[in-house]
Amino acid sequence: MLQFSRDIDLEMAEDLVQDAFYAALSTWKNKGVPNNPAGWIYTVCRNNAINTLKRKKSFVNPFEEDFAADGLDEPDDGIFDDRKVQLLFACAHPRLSSKAQVVITLKYVTNLRVESISRALGMTIDGIDKILQRAKQRIKMENIFLKEPSPSHLKSRLPVVHKIIYLLFNEGYRAGSGKEISRYELCEESLIMTKFLLDNHISNDDTAALYALLLFNAARLGARSATTGELYDLEEQDRTLWNVDLIELGCHYLHQSGHESISHYHYEATIAYLHCSAKSFADTDWPTITQIYAQLLQDNPNPFAELNYAIALYYDHRPQEAFSILHGLQQTFLQEYYLLHATLGKLYLLEGQHTKSGHHLGKALTLANFKAEKDFVQKIRSKVS
Repeated sequence: MLQFSRDIDLEMAEDLVQDAFYAALSTWKNKGVPNNPAGWIYTVCRNNAINTLKRKKSFVNPFEEDFAADGLDEPDDGIFDDRKVQLLFACAHPRLSSKAQVVITLKYVTNLRVESISRALGMTIDGIDKILQRAKQRIKMENIFLKEPSPSHLKSRLPVVHKIIYLLFNEGYRAGSGKEISRYELCEESLIMTKFLLDNHISNDDTAALYALLLFNAARLGARSATTGELYDLEEQDRTLWNVDLIELGCHYLHQSGHESISHYHYEATIAYLHCSAKSFADTDWPTITQIYAQLLQDNPNPFAELNYAIALYYDHRPQEAFSILHGLQQTFLQEYYLLHATLGKLYLLEGQHTKSGHHLGKALTLANFKAEKDFVQKIRSKVS
């Protein structure tokens, strides 16, 4: 696989990617879009990189001996992301900070936009840019080779790989930027990569718990929106549309995940299971869910989880605690997150406090990025007299 060092640095990698996209524009216009566009782009990048490095006398081809690097032939549509999994492990380099490992992988391997990365990590765009710049400088100055570690070191890098896959799925579940509110290909890719880890025994109990969580969430994707694009929250979803096979598979892996070392993936997967196993929204086991969220937040504080905890508290008939948490979240970066204000607007509406509800729904409307989100807020707003 490619090594980022004095041979290929991140700036050169960016140029290679731009060249590949330019090639795609000219080639796809005439031949049509291939079945696996990401695989096509990857192979063109790889071919261009090898051809570039061949001109450097010191370069040794890091790929298979029988790999043909000449020309820009149509890549094999059967290419799969075990190469991408290798890149995840390569970027989880111990000489980089954990945050830098995550940021450079999301940017250069999974190709997320900086805006999406900043939202996923709860940071400013400027903060993400600074991390990228410092990481690139360190890779250059210290000649850090971003290559796949030896088998004995794979598991030590698993926590970062898990986090990348988790964040990638979340971005697919609810995109932070772009044209589509959900990017199902990212959800599918996250599932495939996690299964790859399990099948190849590059895994632990956290891997199984993460896979269970992704399966439970993926099972409900089809019920989140109508064919018209209308968004439905959990209370409105038609549960007959939930994928029973994925839920059963999630149960299997949650059971396989063990209980000796409990991670936040175990907690979140259990919460997702409780939602999936409830016959209706009213039948949801809110007391247990609030208990699990409390433990999750004690072990792994997270504003997004805290938002969900507040919602669970409200439906567990503890509105004062719920509103206290929600107002506290207004002092964090979630102040600029439409869903916080949409939640406050809906819960104040349920409390009959229409003035406060209207205020927060108006704020949510200004912060929503997608038409479907704006329509969702307007649907709640229409109930405010």
